[in-house]
Amino acid sequence: MAKTKKKIVLSSEQRTKLVAFISHGSKSVRLTRRAQIILALDTSTGHLPLHDEQIASTYQVSRQTIQVVKDAFLRSPSLESFLQRKKRTTPPVAPKVTGDVEAHIIALCCSSPPKGYSRWTVRLLADKYVELGIIDSISPMTINRTLKKTNLSRT
Repeated sequence: MAKTKKKIVLSSEQRTKLVAFISHGSKSVRLTRRAQIILALDTSTGHLPLHDEQIASTYQVSRQTIQVVKDAFLRSPSLESFLQRKKRTTPPVAPKVTGDVEAHIIALCCSSPPKGYSRWTVRLLADKYVELGIIDSISPMTINRTLKKTNLSRT
């Protein structure tokens, strides 16, 4: 990773915000550490910033982390956006049960049970749902949660 040649020069307002961010409230350690690193790299007070090795040993991070934080600070449009975690746009695993799938589950649940059974069970619903080919696989617990949300719980 190439070193960034730009120096970090904070305004007095930014410096005050960073100090307040570190000292007040409870925040994630990662964000607090980022603020501390930027304060250590600041050259606005007229002194030379600490070397990366000194900052790394003081805050127990790697030199690469210092460069990543420095680059992120220089790229961020504002101090507030730098001190916030990035919001996830999509969940880690897409939900299997969407509105259309939920409607099929409810319709199947409200239909008459298979021959030999007095009512639908969540396991029967899951097996039937896969058998119909609407979805590749589905857990009985997923069926149970879906029916519980709609007040059609079968257990």
